[in-house]
Amino acid sequence: MSTQLVHKHRWMALIIVAGLSACNTPDPELIDTTFPDRIAFTAPRQYPEGIAYAPTLDKFLVSSLTQGKVGSVDRNGVYTDVIFNDSQLIAAVGIKVRNGLLYVCNGDLGVSEKSTTASAMKTAGLFVYDLSTNQPVRRVNLASLLPTANHYANDIAFDNQGTAYVTDSFAPVIYRVPADANQAPTILRRDTLFTGQNVNLNGIVYHPDNFLIVGKANEGKLFKVDLVNPSSTSAVSPITLSAPLPSCDGMLLYNNELYVVHERTKMARVTSSDGWKTATVARVDPSGYEDATTNTEVNGSIYALNARISEVSAAAMTKNPSSLTASAYSIKKFQP
Repeated sequence: MSTQLVHKHRWMALIIVAGLSACNTPDPELIDTTFPDRIAFTAPRQYPEGIAYAPTLDKFLVSSLTQGKVGSVDRNGVYTDVIFNDSQLIAAVGIKVRNGLLYVCNGDLGVSEKSTTASAMKTAGLFVYDLSTNQPVRRVNLASLLPTANHYANDIAFDNQGTAYVTDSFAPVIYRVPADANQAPTILRRDTLFTGQNVNLNGIVYHPDNFLIVGKANEGKLFKVDLVNPSSTSAVSPITLSAPLPSCDGMLLYNNELYVVHERTKMARVTSSDGWKTATVARVDPSGYEDATTNTEVNGSIYALNARISEVSAAAMTKNPSSLTASAYSIKKFQP
């Protein structure tokens, strides 16, 4: 065989191999970027309360009230521990992801394997982890701002500058945590409207018109909190709702519509045309929510976490954390 013919065959082989390699390269337009309407996952004794979506991982993150950790759930329902070796994280409650960082509310209902007599019902903190290393980068003790009160840090929202606002379900306050770790946290607002029995303030969102919306679970009410002058007597005002939202829990503001998990069995889409002085419960999705707590947004869809939270409440009331043995949970898409 001539040298010229050998070279020709080699070039043809290279072209075929290159073609096969190209065929094995996923077409970006064909990659599935959606999540199923329902994702079941198994995580022994997880009892998650918070859920967030991590774009860098393309996975959901879920917290744990019983083990003080955070894990990921992919679209196939595979659970993997992410933050699991922080002895100071007693119970991971509400979580949010921002700029590659995971923010976790640290609380304690007395049902965590890390609970102590001193920490139960007395813990409020905001912990921050770098999702590229899964290591803590900041821990903020919020309970120290009101040392004699009961505490339970519940949920987080951020303004455009990265300042975090945290609700406390047992103390009638909203905390303000500056993005700059050199600046001390403060109590943004302490108000008698936030007092009551059992779980008070719960979900919280930031509105780009520079105010917060917070939910009060035990009354099914929403409040608007002005950030321009949060210390003024009129800074906190009830939002007049077209229908109550009993046991309102986690909330999400998306396209100026508020999605509220309530009664542990429903998610409502709430709208307003007057700057959230009043609001209309425009749609309630009543199916597929089982002991749901809170929600998150992925690619324009809203997902809620079915967390078995009633079991946690019962264990906390009876002081019987050993009763918490479940492993099956799920994530459910809101049906508009």
